[in-house]
Amino acid sequence: MAKRDAPKRCAPSSTESRNAIGEALYGLVTLAVRDGPREISLTAASTLSTLDRTGARRLTDLAVIEGVTQPSMSVLVTGLEQAGLAERRRDPADKRVVLVALTAAGSGYIRTRRRAGAETFADLMDKLPDDEAATLAAAVPAMNRLRELDNDRRAERSCSSRPDR
Repeated sequence: MAKRDAPKRCAPSSTESRNAIGEALYGLVTLAVRDGPREISLTAASTLSTLDRTGARRLTDLAVIEGVTQPSMSVLVTGLEQAGLAERRRDPADKRVVLVALTAAGSGYIRTRRRAGAETFADLMDKLPDDEAATLAAAVPAMNRLRELDNDRRAERSCSSRPDR
């Protein structure tokens, strides 16, 4: 009886690898969202995070960045103001413009939320074998770069939505 060679396995294509990585990252995002605090909506938390990263923004810019309508963003910001997490203030460069800014309480909320999420992942990573933990550590620069690319994309959307730019 002739011995059959095992079928040759082709290396996964670039698209397959990208999809597998995307699915893994999405699963981790789902975990973070599921286990995260529930005091405010995900859009409100994302808006606070945007303000934390970029500084005070026009309400219209926030609406574009977060992918909601301007009236929806106005309602959301009013809720954040009532919670003491954000405030509206005049733009020093153009007194006609109102900017939405993070308050000290909003900044603290975002830091606490990020720390809690990081601790969730750190606890899980403690259960990984050393080689897998090292692989994740090596991927940190690439994951941070993905965040930068997303920030750039959001900023571009915001700028392209402004008629004066």
